[in-house]
Amino acid sequence: MQEELDKLKKNLDIIAPILDDPKKAKTNTIKKSIKYIKENSILLPLIGIEPNEYLEKLNYAEAKAIYIHIPFCKSLCTYCDFSKMYYFQKYSKKYFDSLSKEFNQRYNGEEIETVYIGGGTPSILKPEELKKLFKITSKINLKKDYEFTIECNIDDIVEEKVKIFKENKINRVSIGIQTFNKKTLKKMNRSHDYNEVLEKIELLKKYEIDNINIDLIYAFPGTTIEDLKKDLNLFFSLNVKHISTYSLMIEPHTMLYINKVKNIKEELDCEMYNLICLEMKKHGYNHYEVSNFSIPGYESKHNLTYWNNEEYYGFGLSASGYIDNIRYTNTLSMDKYLANEFDGVKEELTLKDKMVYELILGMRKINGINILNFNSKYNRSLLENEIIKELVKKGNLIVDENYLKIPYNKIYVQNEILEELLDYE
Repeated sequence: MQEELDKLKKNLDIIAPILDDPKKAKTNTIKKSIKYIKENSILLPLIGIEPNEYLEKLNYAEAKAIYIHIPFCKSLCTYCDFSKMYYFQKYSKKYFDSLSKEFNQRYNGEEIETVYIGGGTPSILKPEELKKLFKITSKINLKKDYEFTIECNIDDIVEEKVKIFKENKINRVSIGIQTFNKKTLKKMNRSHDYNEVLEKIELLKKYEIDNINIDLIYAFPGTTIEDLKKDLNLFFSLNVKHISTYSLMIEPHTMLYINKVKNIKEELDCEMYNLICLEMKKHGYNHYEVSNFSIPGYESKHNLTYWNNEEYYGFGLSASGYIDNIRYTNTLSMDKYLANEFDGVKEELTLKDKMVYELILGMRKINGINILNFNSKYNRSLLENEIIKELVKKGNLIVDENYLKIPYNKIYVQNEILEELLDYE
C-alpha cells in the first residue's frame, strides 16, 4: 500500500503545476488529470488530499444533459426555421445508423439528469424507428430522478407509440399546440381541435405521463387580444404542468417571410405578453423564465441546463452542444451527416466568453443569477464590475437577496439590457 501511495504522490507532483494555472494547460492534459484524480479518489484522502478540491481547481464539469435532434416532419409549418426536412423512410435508417455512431463516439458515460428529443417532429417516427432511437438512448446512464422529454404532434399521440414511450423511460412530453384558432392554424399549416387535444392528453395521463408541456404561439398577424384570451382559457382547461409561450418571430427562409407577412405592432405584442403573465399567475403557474411558466416543481430541468450555462451534449443533424469548454453545432448538411461527417461550427470559449454566456443565459431566468456562485465560478466580484454598477444605477438590474436580475416590469425589454452585458469582462 505504501508503495502505491508513494507513486500517487509522485504523479500528483506532475499535476501540481496544472492546478496552479489550469488556463495554461492543454485541454487534453486537463482531461487526463481529471481522469487520474477520479480513478484515485479513494486513495487520495489517505495522503491528505480532497479529490473534489482538485477537480474544482481544474474547473471540472461533466455534461448533465443530452439533446437529440430528429429532423423529419410530415408537413412544414409556415413559421418554423429549425433544421428539418420531409420524412422519407429511406433516409431514416441511414440517419439512425449515423446517430448511433455519433453517440458511441462522443458520449463519455456521464450520469445524465435530462434528455430531450426534439425536432423536426420525433413523434412522426414509425414504431420500429422509435425502437431504433430508444436502443441508442438505452445506453445513457440516467440519474434516478431523471427527466426524459420527447416532442410530439397531436395526431402522432396514439396508444401504440405512448406504450413505447413509457417502456423506454419517457416521463415528459412537449406538445406543439400553438393555438386553437382555426384561421391561424390554417395559416400555420397545422390542424387540430380542442377535443382531439384533450383526448390525447388524457391518453398520456392514462400511461402516467402527466408531466406535459404545451406550446402557445401568440402575436400571429391578424390576431387580437380577444383571440389570445380564448386560447389562454382553452390552454388552462387542459390542466397541464407546463406552458411555453412564444411571440411569433418571422424568420428568413420561412414561408411567412417568403410570403412577405409582417410582424404585428410592438405595442400589441407587449400588451399580449403582459396579459399572458397576468393570466398565468391567476391560474397558479410560476413564471420562472422569460417565455416559460409551470406549476411549481415542474420547471423544465432540461432547459434550465441551458439557462444555467451548464454543459450538455447535442447529437444529430444541426444539434448544438457545450462540452469541454467548446460550444458547437453539428453539420447542417444531411449528406455530410449520413457520411458520418458530424462536425459543423466550433467555438472554443475564453474566460470572457464564458462569463458573457453565463450572464446572457442566466438573465433569462426571472430570479436571475446567483451572485455568490458567479463570483466563485469565475473568481470575480460581479457587483464591482463597472457595466453592472451602471445597469443597477439605471434600475435596469436589481439585487434581490443573493441574486442579480432584471426587474419584472422590464422583462419585456430585456434584449436591450442584455446587449449592454456583451462587453462584460
